[in-house]
Amino acid sequence: MRNLSRRTFVAGAGATVGAATAGGLLAPAAGAVAGSAAEDAGPASRAVRNGDLITVTAENPRYIDLISGFNPRWEARPKGVRLPRTTAQVVQAVQDAADRRQRLTVRGGGHCYEDFVYNPEVEVVVDMNLMDAVGYDPGRRAFEVEAGATLLKVYQTLYEGWGVTVPGGVCYAVGVGGHVQGGGYGNLSRKHGLVVDHLYAIEVVTLDADGRARAVVATREPGDPHRDLWWAHTGGGGGNFGVVTRYWFRSPDATGSNPSDLLPKPPAEVLIAIPSWSWENITQRGFTSMVRHYGAWFEQNSAPDSVYNGLTSWLFLNHKVSGSLVLLLQVNGDVPQAEQRANDFVQGLSDALGVPHQGEVVRLPWLKAVKYIGTMDATQTNPQLRAGHKSAYMRRGFPENQIAAIWKHLTRTDYANPRGGVAVISFGGRINSVAPGATALPQRDAIFKLLYQTYWTAPADDAPNTAWLQDFYREVYGDTGGVPVSNRVTDGCYINYADRDLSDPQQNTSNVPWSTLYYKDNYPRLQRIKQQYDPKDFFRHRQSIRLPRGTR
Repeated sequence: MRNLSRRTFVAGAGATVGAATAGGLLAPAAGAVAGSAAEDAGPASRAVRNGDLITVTAENPRYIDLISGFNPRWEARPKGVRLPRTTAQVVQAVQDAADRRQRLTVRGGGHCYEDFVYNPEVEVVVDMNLMDAVGYDPGRRAFEVEAGATLLKVYQTLYEGWGVTVPGGVCYAVGVGGHVQGGGYGNLSRKHGLVVDHLYAIEVVTLDADGRARAVVATREPGDPHRDLWWAHTGGGGGNFGVVTRYWFRSPDATGSNPSDLLPKPPAEVLIAIPSWSWENITQRGFTSMVRHYGAWFEQNSAPDSVYNGLTSWLFLNHKVSGSLVLLLQVNGDVPQAEQRANDFVQGLSDALGVPHQGEVVRLPWLKAVKYIGTMDATQTNPQLRAGHKSAYMRRGFPENQIAAIWKHLTRTDYANPRGGVAVISFGGRINSVAPGATALPQRDAIFKLLYQTYWTAPADDAPNTAWLQDFYREVYGDTGGVPVSNRVTDGCYINYADRDLSDPQQNTSNVPWSTLYYKDNYPRLQRIKQQYDPKDFFRHRQSIRLPRGTR
């Protein structure tokens, strides 16, 4: 979800397009193995399998649409983009690239915040967009989702078909492939946990020590020999171990074989409020009081069994030139006194700020609310906007010095971008009922997740916007080396809000490496799994899991 203001509230099967000729860079190598899925495990694997692996090269007009993600800052010039329709074709794409020692990356929805997918070193992009089936697999008693599906397709298919959902993100066009691997959270997570808390199995194409690509299915079953590979995908981040082709979802406490009982049921209705407060009337004292109040409320109401775990909020602390501070609030409409809870929450912020709010609470059916929130903001749906992002987890409300730093950078007069700011996003609830080592995502006692962000249009404006964001972030965490190290108040960073600056010793002077900021004590285990399933370090990017020392 991006910065909000009140006003913003392929080709046919069998076509190989622009492919290199026999003996060329993308043609099958001598001795290449096409491979097949490890097992036929559900309806998605029984889709149409005939036809060649689609390859789009620079000679084809589609190429220019396939070489950058949602953020146009990141662009590649690969020898080709490969668009598989089946797991066997993913195996083929990985095998071909490995045989030629070509640098390969994987695109899901294209929303990666850094250049992990698109950069000058990339030679082959595997674009998962055409593998987007969603259905029920009776053999596994789980819902099968191909890795190219977008979040909105997943929500709509699961809900309309079976009345269930997964507690994923709010940006409708985000691909499930990368979203799940990084942990995955959204407006139902305080009530139902993270997406990975409902992940039963994955299918992932790996490359072994002999350079052979194969598809592996890994489950959370205690006796599964590949259980570690499943665990690595419960918050270990994308682009580390292989190409995920499919996920299966079933809640760990679900029983029986009725699909409608195997995943969380969303509320029939939710209350949505988008109040705003005019910057014209905001003082530093009032701002400090409001941010302090917001933190104190979630300190008191973020336990797993809190009666407020059906309340989720995004407080957008926008730069002063935007004109307003904005809140996005969602409350479960099925609970008693839902309207009162929503109104009391908003009024508490207004009272603390000393400024009246504009905007009212509305009641919407759940799926309509999902579509509304996911599409209402022009910033999050504008493919021309360049962007920068940073993250932090918080265990407590903001200390006074951090609030002062936030105020300073939101009111700077030498920076006048209305799309700059920080989103303070509620966390906790059921998320915190899971042990830090039970999944690869270790931040399990936080009350907030923070998203620092700014957007702009012209490449010439890259430097001033990134400099403002770096200055902002570095000063907020000035006491801990410019980054949110794990302590009583802060608890590291979110891999799905990837940030290259965490690896830069000029930006991160804490002596705490980026890997610890993302993964804490889970990182050594991730390294061991990397060694087992990607011993050649074939799947890599600037912040991918590193092989243990002495293994390369």
